[in-house]
Amino acid sequence: MTSFISQILKKLLLQEKDISKLTFVLPSKRAGAFLRKELANLVDKPIFSPEVISIEEFSEKVSDLKTIDTVHSLFELYAVYKELTPKEKLEDFESFGNWAQTLIHDFNEIDRYLIDPKQIFNYLFEIQDTNHWSLGENQTDIVKNYLVFWKKLPEYYNLLKENLLNKSEGYQGLIYRHAAEKIDEFAKLNAANYVFLGFNALNNAEQHIIQSMLANKARIFWDIDEVFLKDDTHDASLFIRQYLENWPYYKTNNFEFALNTYNSEKEIEIIGVPKNIGQVKFVAETLSELTKDQLNSTALVLGDESLLLPMLNSIPNNIEALNITMGYPLKYSVFSSFFEKLFEIYQIENNQIYYKDVVAILSSPLIIKATNFRSEEVINKIKTENLLYLSKQQIESFFSAEQQELISACFTDTKLNPEQVLRSFEVIIKHFKELLNKDEDSLSLEFLYHYHLVVERLAELINEFPHFTSLVSLLQYFRELSSQQSLDFQGRPFQGLQLMGMLETRGLDFETVILTSVNEGILPAGKSNNSFIPYDLKKTFNLPTYKEKDAIYTYHFYHLLHRAKKIYLLHDTDTESQMGSEKSRFLLQLLHEKQPAHIITSSIISPEVPVVKNELQQIEKTAEVLEKLKLLAGRGFSPSALTTYIRNPLDFYKQYILGIRDIEEVEETVAYNTLGTVVHDTLEVFYKPFIGKALTIEKLKELKKGTAKEVKIQFEKTYSKAPLSLGKNLLIFEVAKRYVINFLNMEIKELEAGRNIIIKEVESNLTSVLSIPELDFPVSIRGKVDRVDLLDGVLRIVDYKTGKVMQNQLEIADWDLLISDYDKYSKPFQVLTYATMLLNNTSNNGEVEAGVISFKNLKEGFLKFSLKEKKGGKSIKNANITEEILNDFQVQLSSLILEICNPEIPFIEKEIKPAYGAY
Repeated sequence: MTSFISQILKKLLLQEKDISKLTFVLPSKRAGAFLRKELANLVDKPIFSPEVISIEEFSEKVSDLKTIDTVHSLFELYAVYKELTPKEKLEDFESFGNWAQTLIHDFNEIDRYLIDPKQIFNYLFEIQDTNHWSLGENQTDIVKNYLVFWKKLPEYYNLLKENLLNKSEGYQGLIYRHAAEKIDEFAKLNAANYVFLGFNALNNAEQHIIQSMLANKARIFWDIDEVFLKDDTHDASLFIRQYLENWPYYKTNNFEFALNTYNSEKEIEIIGVPKNIGQVKFVAETLSELTKDQLNSTALVLGDESLLLPMLNSIPNNIEALNITMGYPLKYSVFSSFFEKLFEIYQIENNQIYYKDVVAILSSPLIIKATNFRSEEVINKIKTENLLYLSKQQIESFFSAEQQELISACFTDTKLNPEQVLRSFEVIIKHFKELLNKDEDSLSLEFLYHYHLVVERLAELINEFPHFTSLVSLLQYFRELSSQQSLDFQGRPFQGLQLMGMLETRGLDFETVILTSVNEGILPAGKSNNSFIPYDLKKTFNLPTYKEKDAIYTYHFYHLLHRAKKIYLLHDTDTESQMGSEKSRFLLQLLHEKQPAHIITSSIISPEVPVVKNELQQIEKTAEVLEKLKLLAGRGFSPSALTTYIRNPLDFYKQYILGIRDIEEVEETVAYNTLGTVVHDTLEVFYKPFIGKALTIEKLKELKKGTAKEVKIQFEKTYSKAPLSLGKNLLIFEVAKRYVINFLNMEIKELEAGRNIIIKEVESNLTSVLSIPELDFPVSIRGKVDRVDLLDGVLRIVDYKTGKVMQNQLEIADWDLLISDYDKYSKPFQVLTYATMLLNNTSNNGEVEAGVISFKNLKEGFLKFSLKEKKGGKSIKNANITEEILNDFQVQLSSLILEICNPEIPFIEKEIKPAYGAY
């Protein structure tokens, strides 16, 4: 394959005595690098390299102006806006930024296309005056101000232009306009040594510049194929056909362009792949099949440049050399989210920093390293103590004195102004720089340096233009400047695979091309309306519209195919994506106008999704597991451990054998189990003084008065000292109070009805040894019973539940289901376990009952365990815990423990529904 650049250089080497004296102007710097490489391959003796520049550099050279970025342009425009706008009508910089970027874009287009600003602004004012919504003769103040803005546009433009020219600066359009004004003088002295290569869509300023140079013996070569040039309807040659028809130069000079290469033999595969990641994986597989020689002439072009990161992570091992021309954006760095989060924190005014923001900063790898892992300990402290909001002073107190400078820079007790934010960023960057190792952390250091440049640039702008009044504005321009910064990859630019974006392919040719994301909305990009100038006015003044933008994409797309032999065109088939994943019109056009020498195939690739068998897990009991079970048995199985096994043996294995528990997290809203703990602990405090005593109405009424205070104390102990006066937490606090008060009211009613209640135990820890002859090690059960009392002489074992429990949930009819049906019998199992522990340790000859008091079902009172039996053909319920019942229960309990400890029975997972426990 002979590339376009090589073809032109061969021609020039035959014509020119000394090619070193030429200056080549190309669309991009990347094309310039390839030109030098091709020239080195073509010459057979040492020569000085000719000058190679981009069209932007050439315009700067002619105009003697320095290019400023968009952010700088906005600052300059705001200075103009302040000077020309009365103080009472002046918008702040933040509001100004919302519309000023569009205005800068329009100024840029007007200058690039050499439009008379006065004329187009007058048209624009007349259009807005016609379109405004006020139909009456007397205009409102809003309409007057609206029209004043449009009338002032020429003043804004002229003063901005004057200020920039006085500083020898300009945005791109202004530089082009100024270069177009000075080009005739420049061309007379220098044009003969200039060669323009590979251009397509030129704005009016560029056309004027190049025509003036051509008139003074410069040369230009177009990279367009004859197939498209002869097709009057094809957008790939839209612009070049216009130049051929309209430029006076071509009335008397030949049109120098590339030969017919598009119609050569090509294999084109159009491949539909679902989702972006599917495209990435397909590309990786394709690349892995290419040889080293093939890779040296292969371009991987990303239609959607956001695929850069996943593509880099998927590059196959056979690629030894990779050249990336796109740059690695700062937004992908480890610092991007870190600085964004700092902006959120810096806007807090009340010195109450939300715990998630604190954790986001403290969990940063560099903060962890800088604090010698102290920040991880602080995160655990926040979670264990349930600290929902923290002050700056509180956060600082967790760290040592030498660590506090960095921590202080990250957190604030008052809302900062932009200057203070930038100073804090500098402190943080300085600390991070000292922390990083040049050899091990070179990438992070490079990112950090670019963020340092962004901060320095913002500081310079603030000093020169004191417009910033809010952090919202600072964040906006911090993002803008960050988006302009990227890390350049170092590699061998002419060896191996070339990874690039669409615009970087200008002037370059490859034998194998892989192009991704060939979908509508990406290639071409579709309509956008980032302009105050309406479509009709753009057409009137020959400004580019979406039609011209589509033609630019068309040229780039077909240019990639000119000299390529093997082409892969990938498009996303996922209909659920944002753009709907419609196949690009370029693919349809390619199929419609197929050339005789082209072999085009289309296919849709669907990844094979293996059937995942949802098999229940089975864990065998190893010697280590059995040893752990012996320890558990000796220490005592708790009712919750046993019911966990009944519900799902795998959960028992994870929690009690492996010791895996739920990760402790901060509770933003009081969890249901926390509510249960608060109610239990409040009643424990209230009833412990009554142990061994009878309850009295007077004492219970006193407890009612102190309920709110005690519930608050228990919330602070169990949940957090965060205020409970707002939102869901206030509601849950009120629920806890109501539960306790309702319970006390129930007790008072019992006493008022003449019943006698004596408290025997409150939250007592019980243990009972079991006799299981089949096991050669001791076994016991243990647990904490909520309450034991005597009600009119009947011993009651009471379990509190803050959830809703019904009487039928405490009744059993079949002992064999007790240790297998968790949903039906978990609550009878629990209360019988408590009864076993209590009665095995105390002598009792009287009646015994065990059951639940449900705070969501208090009207039912004490819900008793009962055994359903049939006597004389009738079903009766026995609520008395007899020795026979305890013996029957212990048979089931022993059977369950034998199963748990049996080395031959593995832990077998059960299919379960989500559990909603009643605490």
